[in-house]
Amino acid sequence: MPWHQKIGYLIGQPVGISLINGQGTSGVLCGASNGKLLVIEYLYQAQFALKQYDFQMIQDINGFPPCQDHRRLY
Repeated sequence: MPWHQKIGYLIGQPVGISLINGQGTSGVLCGASNGKLLVIEYLYQAQFALKQYDFQMIQDINGFPPCQDHRRLY
């Protein structure tokens, strides 16, 4: 499925985004507007930023898989 068809299913979910320059990012997908993806990303401490990515920069977008082992490891 082309990545732009996944947007509606992934809004509000944690996603990984592959960019055409070989880099990637992750965050919570907030939506799409005016040819841009809107993603909340963690910066540091308790700070988050809403970032915008032009559709032309995106290679693919995927939702995070569920955790397989729910046991605590500490």
